[in-house]
Amino acid sequence: MKAVMSKMNLTEITSVYGLTETSPGMTQSRTDDPMEIRATTVGKELPHIEVKVLDPETGEECPPGVQGEMCCRGYNVMKGYYKNPEATAEIIDANGFLHSGDLGIKDEAGYFKITGRIKDMIIRGGENIYPKEIEEFLRQMSEIKDIQVAGVKDKRLGEITGAFIILHEGKTLTEEDVIEYCRGKIAKYKFPQLVLFVDSFPMTASGKIQKFKLSEIGEAHRKSLGIE
Repeated sequence: MKAVMSKMNLTEITSVYGLTETSPGMTQSRTDDPMEIRATTVGKELPHIEVKVLDPETGEECPPGVQGEMCCRGYNVMKGYYKNPEATAEIIDANGFLHSGDLGIKDEAGYFKITGRIKDMIIRGGENIYPKEIEEFLRQMSEIKDIQVAGVKDKRLGEITGAFIILHEGKTLTEEDVIEYCRGKIAKYKFPQLVLFVDSFPMTASGKIQKFKLSEIGEAHRKSLGIE
């Protein structure tokens, strides 16, 4: 967003967060919010809409700064999926909150930040790892143009963390370089156990990255090395 503001001179740009089922917005930053807030959060709930970060396991509201699922209740929430009450019950709970499937946090000032997708979460030997956190951290390496993190099947741990990296033209990195960058900065269990350098990411026709295919690429690579 900072680049858009600078290069396109769009000083009053804001962020809206939501999904089709919420018509489509549930939060939005304001034009009078500081630029840093507009660039790093999705703002606050829109008028007459309740937005809560709920613990996916207990359904209780998370305190500020604690990650949970972004959920919404209000006039903007759909009545349900057409002739599909089962699917509707899976996404709208008994209290009327729609569960987005997105992970997020709410800060002390009431601003929301999206931190990932529940379905993308990697469970490595019982430890929960959120790909978006690792992606944002490793993207700070100057050699990295883009990165995606996905779970790769592992016989012993269930899953390991795979980092799939596109480098800037003319730049070089090794797997050891990436691991060394992590040392002392993030918890050791969050280190990627597999680092692959790729030219592109598998995409859908609509331009979305297919993480499951990255997982398959990682799994195939490990099998070629005789690792399960």
